[in-house]
Amino acid sequence: MGILTLTTDFGTEDGNVGVMKGVALGIAPALQIVDITHQVAPQNIRQAAFVLARQIFYFPGGSVHVVVVDPGVGTDRRPIAARVGGQLLVGPDNGVFTPLYQRAELHGWPLEIVDLTAGQQFWRNEISHVFHGRDVFAPVGAHLASGVGLHQVGVPVEDPVLIPWPEAARQGNQIWGEVTYIDHFGNLFTNMHAADLAGEEILAVKLAGVEIEGMVNAFGERGPGTLIALYSSTDELLIAEVNGSAAMKVGAKVGDQVLVNLRG
Repeated sequence: MGILTLTTDFGTEDGNVGVMKGVALGIAPALQIVDITHQVAPQNIRQAAFVLARQIFYFPGGSVHVVVVDPGVGTDRRPIAARVGGQLLVGPDNGVFTPLYQRAELHGWPLEIVDLTAGQQFWRNEISHVFHGRDVFAPVGAHLASGVGLHQVGVPVEDPVLIPWPEAARQGNQIWGEVTYIDHFGNLFTNMHAADLAGEEILAVKLAGVEIEGMVNAFGERGPGTLIALYSSTDELLIAEVNGSAAMKVGAKVGDQVLVNLRG
């Protein structure tokens, strides 16, 4: 039986995640369900997009990823499913899959998107205007994980909704980027990656009026309270405070500009 993951902004206090699992298991009792996170900030589509882009490609091919960060639930926004490379996605057409579409385009991976409105036989019989996670996305995800084909659950979409997804820009020996995500530890992820900087020596990283000299390979290479720059486990340029919160130390937020100076 297949794998179904869940990513939501529901939290775990109100039972909504459990109900989605119950609906999915009612369709496919042997389904393996994995929680990626339910702590996305409420209605924060961009945060959910970042988490998904970092995590889903560690799952076996054919895994189904249900995403419910859906401030437009009950409106005319489309419910969709998609194939990105070897992974399947189910969720609202609100831009939450933007970086995954971009990755497919960059690498030449298969990319197919369908509108679930045409496949309502795979939904629950009774549909709430405010809980498509339970009534649309969880059941469709369970059917896909059970072997139902993508084009059985919907019709092709050629114009998916995209959200702005900033790219780093280079000018001479400088690269300008921005903070894209702040994790539980207060680490600052940027939109600059190891591949962007391969083979070049980083002299300094600057943000919020603070300059960090050079790079380290691991948190423990500097003393507690020190600001450091290093690559994350998924190769983003990361700014951290050893045993502390870089976000609190420098007062940074998502969207703040980051400058990398390279040796000429």
